[in-house]
Amino acid sequence: MASIAVFSFWPIEATATAHSPTQLPIWQIPNVSESAEAYYAPDSVHVIAQVQDLSAQDPGARKAGGALTHTFTDQGEHIKRINDHGQDACSYFFPDQQQLVWTSTKDNMDMPLGNWSDQDEYPQGAELYISDLNGDNIRRLTDNQYYEAEVSVSPDGQWVVFSRQIDGKIDLWRMRPDGSDEQRITFTDDWQEGAPFYLPDSETIMMRAWKRSEYGKVRPTPMTVFTIKHDGTELTPRTFDRDMNWAPYPAPDGRHYVFVRIIENNNWEVFLGDLAGGEPVRLTYNDSFDGFPALSPDGTKMLFARSTGERFMSGLYTFVM
Repeated sequence: MASIAVFSFWPIEATATAHSPTQLPIWQIPNVSESAEAYYAPDSVHVIAQVQDLSAQDPGARKAGGALTHTFTDQGEHIKRINDHGQDACSYFFPDQQQLVWTSTKDNMDMPLGNWSDQDEYPQGAELYISDLNGDNIRRLTDNQYYEAEVSVSPDGQWVVFSRQIDGKIDLWRMRPDGSDEQRITFTDDWQEGAPFYLPDSETIMMRAWKRSEYGKVRPTPMTVFTIKHDGTELTPRTFDRDMNWAPYPAPDGRHYVFVRIIENNNWEVFLGDLAGGEPVRLTYNDSFDGFPALSPDGTKMLFARSTGERFMSGLYTFVM
């Protein structure tokens, strides 16, 4: 496929298109209904995501109709539902591709519905679970009725990293895959940290954060991309403007990353950044919403969600570049 020269693992021929309104070739994953937050398995073929599945739950049941964790290939084959009730968000493959970690409200159905996109209404009772690839052998990792989500796994499989909200404050935490050795990573006063993903060294985490004091007062909310060591040291900003720099995801080369930035007319687009510095490269060209980018472990493809509806963020489907 055509690609971008600044990725050492992508061919050089598409350099000219990276700065033009000509988008690199993409396809919508077939046979999968509305979905978002898709991430590749280690084989760079299978995908895990939250998929709207109205048939999975009783339409009259409370919290019915939310997205549920599914796996499938990027060709829309081997579709499998992992959980069948509650509302799910944020899921990830373990590096051995034998286990999954995912977020769900399935054991706290009596708690307020909440809103995954508003920090003031994050679903309390969103807990973390591990299962096998069939959704069996489920183990609950957290049990405290906080908001715990935005979960991923270190490349060496030794750590699960996630966001936890307590009394409105959001911080990064990590723990072992068996739920032991839980450690808080961030201790900032005002920053709301989230969406953590490990770099290939299994020690450095990339995340985005906004200031709690600015949330709801400045629109769009300014967000900064940071890196931090998982022991809480070396908190380093990687973006230096007042834009909304959102949903960063590191590349397998340990240097580049993809992220989302809002440009004119509330247009959300995916960009390619470089930890070494330099101007980001725009990757998507769409008049509405492109978001939740995630690169394949082999560095040849990128998953992202695109809005296909008339309203903002309506009709979200998963695409591959």
